[in-house]
Amino acid sequence: MKIKYKIALSYSVSAFVLLNTFAILAYYFSAQSRKAEYLERLEYRARSIANVIIEDDRVKIDLLRKLDKTTFQDLYKETILVYNPSYDLVYSNVKDTAIRTPRRLLDYIKKNGEYSHERDNGELVGVYYTEGSVSLIVLVTSFDKYGFQNLQNLRQILIIEIVVAIILLLFIGYFFAGRMVQPIDKLVEQVQTINANNLQGMTVDAKGKDEIAQLGANFNTMLIRLSNAFDLQKSFVSNASHELRTPLAAIISQLQVALSKEREKEIYVDVLNSVLEDAQHLSDLSNGLLQLAQSGLDERQFVFSEVRIDELMLDMGNLIKLKHAPATPGTEPQKSPRIDISFLKVPEQDTELTCEGNESLLKVLFLNLLDNALKFSKDNTVSVTIDFNDSAIQVQVIDNGIGIPTDELAKVFEPFYRGSNSHQVRGHGLGLSICKRIALLHKGQIVATSILGEGTTFIVELPHKHQ
Repeated sequence: MKIKYKIALSYSVSAFVLLNTFAILAYYFSAQSRKAEYLERLEYRARSIANVIIEDDRVKIDLLRKLDKTTFQDLYKETILVYNPSYDLVYSNVKDTAIRTPRRLLDYIKKNGEYSHERDNGELVGVYYTEGSVSLIVLVTSFDKYGFQNLQNLRQILIIEIVVAIILLLFIGYFFAGRMVQPIDKLVEQVQTINANNLQGMTVDAKGKDEIAQLGANFNTMLIRLSNAFDLQKSFVSNASHELRTPLAAIISQLQVALSKEREKEIYVDVLNSVLEDAQHLSDLSNGLLQLAQSGLDERQFVFSEVRIDELMLDMGNLIKLKHAPATPGTEPQKSPRIDISFLKVPEQDTELTCEGNESLLKVLFLNLLDNALKFSKDNTVSVTIDFNDSAIQVQVIDNGIGIPTDELAKVFEPFYRGSNSHQVRGHGLGLSICKRIALLHKGQIVATSILGEGTTFIVELPHKHQ
């Protein structure tokens, strides 16, 4: 069932329950009011009769009969019975009918002074009236013909009104429900026209301040994120294909040239070293892609524990030396990498340099930063400073390389992005994007500052356990 039908039905059912409740209450109180009014009228009638027939401490029944024959009787199916204190019937307007009044009823009236009761054939009122030394028991019975007729008319009117009101409410509820869900229908129509090929620049109408407008605004935000994700995916696939294709093409071409004819041993060794270098580049690229995929996972996929950042940075020296060891035995690198680590201030507690994180991912983070800084540093030296404040640990990785243009600083953390002045240095543009994702995974951040021609500083902030 559509939402607008549910709204119209719920609205109509709720209105029907309310109208029906009000109608029942109106009918009930009208019936109670009719009964109370008619009983009061019968009581007044009974006292008036007793007052008329008692005169000078005597009961004058002839006067009552005389009035009864004229216009005194004005109630529908009225029955008048008059008894003396000895329960003898002194007057009755009922003819040719045996009259039997229960003695218990007369006792009750005599004791309590009055009595009223509603019966199937009408209402009964009895009063014990005393004037001077004369007392009488007067019973008056009558059927409220016009009162019940009015109640019946009221009941019919209420039923007709409820039926008509329900029909109108169904139409009105359907109309307003349609008006209410009209923005949703438009939103659905617009959403149905959106696909993976036209995400760019697509939005839905989100005017107003109601929940539907908020839904449209959130949907537009989601479209922007999806569009960015699609663009990033396309760029990622394109760049990854290009980065993989280049070393593979170099390997294939070198092997084809080497196999085209017999060559000297030294030439084969040079070709194999070049192929090995390209294969290592492919290995680095594949490892980078794997690390990039892992850094995009949810933090619940990793085991977090307490990690001492100062101890981790001290271990980076050995890891860097292992990574930059010569590929061919017997050869030495041009210059051994050097990492200078310094503390801006001495911590009073270990927790000021301890963060909650995954040690393997943090090693990847700082290894990529140090490796990247060494590649661009002029003297193969990197400076590392460790500091802390009330909430975070700050690690600065500083090189004295070529620097990064100011307008490119915000882009260096994008996958496969490389600075315009860095193409002479071998790389694939994944390291910094991996670093940023790992920092965000640890609820930290990484920023870069640079002076062109003088060097670059990367600042990593990670929340520590002491906060």
